[in-house]
Amino acid sequence: MNTRREDQKRTAIARQIDENLKRVYEQDTTEKIPDKFLELLDKLREQE
Repeated sequence: MNTRREDQKRTAIARQIDENLKRVYEQDTTEKIPDKFLELLDKLREQE
């Protein structure tokens, strides 16, 4: 049987996971795309 305390603990863990995933995503979106990847994308577009 789930107690209120167990439910609160699960909710806190889920909140921490959400916050950490958001942090990782935000870091990824602020990083610059390396030039070699941009060059590769240009080459692929030229082939189309």
